[in-house]
Amino acid sequence: MNTKLIESRNFDKIDYTITSPEKAEYDHCNFLNSNFYEADISDITFSSCTFVNCDFSLARCMNSVFNDAQFINCKMLGLHFDNCNPLLLSVYFENCIIRISSFYRLKLKKTKFIRCNLQEADFTETDLSGALFDNCDLQGALFENTNLERADLYSSYHYSIDPEKNKIRKARFSKAEITGLLNKYDIEIL
Repeated sequence: MNTKLIESRNFDKIDYTITSPEKAEYDHCNFLNSNFYEADISDITFSSCTFVNCDFSLARCMNSVFNDAQFINCKMLGLHFDNCNPLLLSVYFENCIIRISSFYRLKLKKTKFIRCNLQEADFTETDLSGALFDNCDLQGALFENTNLERADLYSSYHYSIDPEKNKIRKARFSKAEITGLLNKYDIEIL
């Protein structure tokens, strides 16, 4: 089956809650101020695409491909990235609200999360080695059997990471947030 290729186009202020995006491969496209809330973006490929001021909350993304995709100022509540095609998954997030979303078992090496709200995100069994969490709120985020080796969480906050259940070798944390590594011991640090 041949998939339609859509290249280098701008899509501005499109409401995909009314009509889902065309099943195609989007290459070097920009999606601006668009609404994907509860939209079905399954089986769509986004290669080198940029999404700015878009709402992806509760979108269905079975076998979607996000290859070299950038999300800037986007809202992604309850988005299951773990339903996407993991083969070419490569994403960048800046100023995004990615609350209650799942990255379960994905390979996200060197992924950048810049000034994002990742409250209650699920990073269980995710490979985040070398990832950058720059000034991110990780309150309630799940880290279990997660690879955080060489990850940089220095400027992030509200995380709770059990060093005995996660790989954290050479990861960077700030002294101010070190309690996030000791929560399970229920101790007071003064």
